[in-house]
Amino acid sequence: MKSVFIFCLFISTLSHAIETSERLFECTEIFKQRKSELLVELERIDEEKQALNALKVATEELLKKKEVSLTLKEQEIEKKLNDATQKEENAKAMLEKNEAVLKEIKSIKMGKVAESFAKMKPASASKVLAEMDAEDAVTILKTLQPKNVAQILSKMDSKKASELTLLLAN
Repeated sequence: MKSVFIFCLFISTLSHAIETSERLFECTEIFKQRKSELLVELERIDEEKQALNALKVATEELLKKKEVSLTLKEQEIEKKLNDATQKEENAKAMLEKNEAVLKEIKSIKMGKVAESFAKMKPASASKVLAEMDAEDAVTILKTLQPKNVAQILSKMDSKKASELTLLLAN
């Protein structure tokens, strides 16, 4: 009976060992399968990493090209701005020169007009000035001698004479 018991125990242990061995074999197979899946995933991750690095390098190169292009455009704009500023300064200087020449021409012209009015009789000059715009008449009167201005205003309509006198005072 002992031998039967030992034999049963042996068979039971053997069957348990076989069962454990089968489980270990299954686990090993699962681990091998999982390992191959992980290796495939690792390869995919590595490929993506390489693609990402390539994209990064390409992006950096593109960024550098854009920076160079931007720098060149900034320099071009700066040059155009400097040119425009220089042209503006030249135009201002030319305008000032032209204004000075125009002022001189007006002065000469007014001198000749003043000469003409100085040579005119006060009655004739007063009629002409009365018909003119008040500002223009005052400009002419300012170029004349005070004696001539007094004579011309005395021959003029009193309302027009007072208007011109007020403008002369200012």
